[in-house]
Amino acid sequence: MKVVVIVGQAKSLLNFRGPLLARMVKEEHEVIACADGDNVEVASSLKKMGVAYHSIPVERAGLNPIKDLCTFLELYSFFKKSRPDIALNYTIKPVIYGSLAAYIAGVSNVFSMITGLGYVFTGETLKHRVIRRVVKNMYQSALMMNKTVFFLNPDDLILFANLGLAAPHKQILINGTGVDLTYFGKALVTDQPIFLLIARLLKDKGIIEYVAAARILTKRYPNAVFRLLGPFDSNPTAIGESQVEGWKKEGAIEYMGDTEDVRPYLSSSNICVLPSYYREGTPRAVLEAMAMGRPIITTDAPGCRETVIEGENGFLVPVKNVNALVEAMEKFIVHPELIERMGRRSREIAEEKYDVHKVNDVILGAMGLLKEIDQKTV
Repeated sequence: MKVVVIVGQAKSLLNFRGPLLARMVKEEHEVIACADGDNVEVASSLKKMGVAYHSIPVERAGLNPIKDLCTFLELYSFFKKSRPDIALNYTIKPVIYGSLAAYIAGVSNVFSMITGLGYVFTGETLKHRVIRRVVKNMYQSALMMNKTVFFLNPDDLILFANLGLAAPHKQILINGTGVDLTYFGKALVTDQPIFLLIARLLKDKGIIEYVAAARILTKRYPNAVFRLLGPFDSNPTAIGESQVEGWKKEGAIEYMGDTEDVRPYLSSSNICVLPSYYREGTPRAVLEAMAMGRPIITTDAPGCRETVIEGENGFLVPVKNVNALVEAMEKFIVHPELIERMGRRSREIAEEKYDVHKVNDVILGAMGLLKEIDQKTV
């Protein structure tokens, strides 16, 4: 079959969807990946995998209706010309505009994946509420055109069902987008209290709370280390460079910049922290940390809570609760033996639940893209 996969950012095609695209090619399907921008490096890497790349203008964080209309028209035109058998859409704008354009263009099999709801569903300002109402209506119209909608966590699935955005018979729950357990192999840990938060630099990722906790714990335990890794962002809740520079100067955290490969940073740290209230799908950074044998501290919030079995591979804390975060982090400082034990359990959970090959089997099986002999094992 000819399959078109649409996402917002080109880099995510390799970082998050690479194993899925490679599996589609292995199953002998023609695959075209679409994202924003003429990214030569991504296109070259995809070509080596046997995947074609097509640029589609998608303004990920913008609210310009003219630009969004252009996105829809470009997608419609592309679908009419390429005439795929299947369209698979990820992230909010590709899901909405990709689903509508594909259906109107005559694509008979449309699938979408809800990879998290983001700041639109967490903010409580008047602007957030207005945008949320518009987005809900658009989701409802778009998902009516879908054959199946994949959800990465049960909270999002239940919310969409309760709001009438996706019919229950169309919903399939999967365990995140999975993690490559070979690429993210288990790494040695020490009993040093070295904490690491990996995320785009957004307030909703709990970074402000993490820094506040680091300030408190540094005074109590001068040997503790608190690291932050991730890119700056254009999201409305983004944290600016000047603020991060201020944290560095006061000695609250070590900012490690951005990277294409998080493995060295996970290897040199011992505890992964993500105090997010962003409405994650399932946080990829946490899954990668689990695969590498790191214990997890995250929030009891949609998407995050599924990654932790309380007291086994880490701890859950309430959102925006600095004191609870301090208490959870302090446990690893006072009881360093927890690091190895809980890290080992994280790896086991990753193997049991989040293996990317198992997750992809479910996705491709539901889309009818596995060979008949493979379908029987899904």
